Amino acid sequence: MSNKNIQSLRGMKDIVNEESTLFTYFVDNASAIAKRYGFSYMETPILEETALFKRSVGESSDIVNKEMYNFIDKGEHEVCLRPEGTAGVVRHFVEKKLDRAGGTQRWYYYGPMFRYERPQKGRLREFHQFGCEVFGVDSVIEDANIIIMIKDILDFFEIGFKLQLNSLGDQNCMPQYKESLVQHLTDFKAELCEDCQVRIGTNPIRVLDCKNETCQAKLIDAPKITHNLCESCDSDFEKLKEILDFNGVEYEIDTNLVRGLDYYSKTAFEFVSNEIGAQSAIAGGGRYDRLVEFLGGRPTAGVGFAIGIERLLELVKMKETKEDIVYMGSLDEASLNTVLKAANSKRKTTKTLVEYTPRGFGKHFKLAEKVNANIVALIGEKELNEGTIYIKNIDSKEEYTLKLEEF
Repeated sequence: MSNKNIQSLRGMKDIVNEESTLFTYFVDNASAIAKRYGFSYMETPILEETALFKRSVGESSDIVNKEMYNFIDKGEHEVCLRPEGTAGVVRHFVEKKLDRAGGTQRWYYYGPMFRYERPQKGRLREFHQFGCEVFGVDSVIEDANIIIMIKDILDFFEIGFKLQLNSLGDQNCMPQYKESLVQHLTDFKAELCEDCQVRIGTNPIRVLDCKNETCQAKLIDAPKITHNLCESCDSDFEKLKEILDFNGVEYEIDTNLVRGLDYYSKTAFEFVSNEIGAQSAIAGGGRYDRLVEFLGGRPTAGVGFAIGIERLLELVKMKETKEDIVYMGSLDEASLNTVLKAANSKRKTTKTLVEYTPRGFGKHFKLAEKVNANIVALIGEKELNEGTIYIKNIDSKEEYTLKLEEF
């Protein structure tokens, strides 16, 4: 057996210390904002049937073709680690027959996703997303509501961004647009990258999303989906822009924005940042009114988004909210039980750290400094006999004695 040290897998990392503090700070505050918008928390399994993502994300997508961690399990089922969050939420919605119940569902979630792609800054093989999904609201006002909520989250963390918008049309106008796009692309098919040559026959819209500079150059004169929208989609897109304008949300139209997933229709959007290098997308989403139907449910309106947490962490600015940290210790062995009992009571309201070994004053203060405590609370023989506790506030230098019940 090899004695070689076992290391984390490539593209997967531990979240610990300062990064874990930022991670939980982001999740806690993003969750609080989502709750204020009427969302409740849900969690879906990390492992799902591979078919779920083939049917939702699309077999022609890069995620399904190249990036999924899929395998046959011991029960001979084809399963995979989830590459994104929306499909699992929709699977739950259909499985619990909520598509038949009517009404509105609003859920938020966060957790790990997995894609096998080349690791680089801002892109890991195991990464975390914070997302929200809404079902049963067939109104572009909800699209605006979602976008404004993301703005609130990014504003809270003081993260600069640009909002990019597009409309992908629906089943009434998308087929004709695809046909005109294919005609345009076919003229110079041989000059496109290999992936885009395949996409012309499988899902030509994905060519718009290609990052190859040669392919992008060929798209300059390509037909624009926003010039080919049906009356309903065009009206919705104009209404969305009107609401955002009225609420002071700045945006720019990007007619090549299609997102990397096949299930979007109508509204598509991305929040991008130039503060994190080439991987500039920090949040994105849109409307997916046919996805519930694709997964076996009744036609149900849906809209949602996801935020890449790792991409944001280096941009997150923690607000200075100083919380007390109490350090407790005993000056002798006889006082230790009383210290422990008092600490258990204090923890109901305040972060409290306990030193188990009896020590002198000086040593306790040195240990308190190491754990960044701002309040030191000690009990010795004198305090034990009097039913009191010695307190020193490190910040104000104030020293005093309290009755234990007051502490």
